[in-house]
Amino acid sequence: MKHLLKASMIGLLAMLITFNTFLAKPLDTQAAEGLDIEAESAILIDANSGEILYAKQADLTLPPASMTKMMSEYLILDAIEAGDISWDTTTQVSDYPYSISSNTDFSGTGLTQDKDYTVRDLYNAMAIYSDNAATIVLAELVAGSETEFVKKMNEKAEEIGMKDYKFVNSSGLSNSDLGDDRPKGTNANDENLMTAKSTGILAYNLIKDHPEALEVSSVTQTDFDGKKITNWNWMLPDMPGYLKAYGYEGMDGLKTGHTDVAGYCFTGTAERDGQRYITVVMKTASEEARFQETAKLLDYGFNQFEQTELYKAGSEIKEHASVPVAKGKEDSVAISTKDAVATSVKNGEEDKYHLEYKVDKDKLNADGELVAPVKKGDKVGTATLVYDGDDQGNINGGSYTVDVVASEDVEKSNWFMLSLGAIGDFFAGIFTSVADTVKGWF
Repeated sequence: MKHLLKASMIGLLAMLITFNTFLAKPLDTQAAEGLDIEAESAILIDANSGEILYAKQADLTLPPASMTKMMSEYLILDAIEAGDISWDTTTQVSDYPYSISSNTDFSGTGLTQDKDYTVRDLYNAMAIYSDNAATIVLAELVAGSETEFVKKMNEKAEEIGMKDYKFVNSSGLSNSDLGDDRPKGTNANDENLMTAKSTGILAYNLIKDHPEALEVSSVTQTDFDGKKITNWNWMLPDMPGYLKAYGYEGMDGLKTGHTDVAGYCFTGTAERDGQRYITVVMKTASEEARFQETAKLLDYGFNQFEQTELYKAGSEIKEHASVPVAKGKEDSVAISTKDAVATSVKNGEEDKYHLEYKVDKDKLNADGELVAPVKKGDKVGTATLVYDGDDQGNINGGSYTVDVVASEDVEKSNWFMLSLGAIGDFFAGIFTSVADTVKGWF
């Protein structure tokens, strides 16, 4: 009996050691070579340039669950920026969101009717605790109804260049969970749908247009309606209790998601030394797995790539140092890149990039010249960054481009010099005509 008890204690001790090791290092990642992301779909994006650094079935359409709320956040922040509402605007909970809030099967804080809630409090509940009812309340406030809000969601998706998406409600719940209260024009069995790539586009534009979204998504805990709510993003640094073991340096957003049909998914973003990456993993095996797979992607980005300024602002483009100018005091004008060209460059691949110049033909006359006056900073074309390797593309749908501008002023020549030029052109034309005629005699 003693031997049996001893064996049981040893087995229990081994389990505890294994468990504690898992908690202490749940985010161990593998080397970049042979990167294997255990998710149905995934993507890694350079948040500065929009370049896609890794993709796995990134165009596969899947339910995003509460990652849908990123679009709701976007529209609410748009409304605040436009002055339609403010952080201090108050509203109350209608019967529909209250029915969602009182259902313990859904993520929520438990809203109260006949009580004024500020937009700030409801936004916190939505972005930090993924509160479904708070999302619906805000949707009704911004658009009058969730039905109208959903129309805005789909319009915004088209505006920012998302592909392969469908928004049918503001929260990310399955429409079947909403019953007869689902937005009009949608079906009872409808699901919100996005690809990892379109989710990345959404996240990229959200934090570009509204960086304040990260101020909220990075909050680990806050008070709401007399209760303490905790962020579902376990990768935030300084999470409380055992969740602290999942913390990832630089993590400050963005949105988790889970339903039975969507599985566990997560849109993450982290910044270190000015370099920010965005990740999306969809349909992972567990709550922990979505963070473990995200850590693999982020480690790959931070360890294998470096933010590199390939071309400084004002760089000349090889073989395109100037553009001819008509009717100016100078015959040509120097051109250069308006902004610096910087992106995440994989270790050892700095020489695999070059710029391709494209002139804006609308700026030129029939002879391919700019017409004076030309001002320093006038746009004359674009320069596209070309990678001579396995290019995954850019989240913006095209390539990384910067404007090419005039590097100096070229004043318009005075009327006397223009007249002399015109006379010279006239006699040059006569001389050419005569020369051609004489040649024809022999």
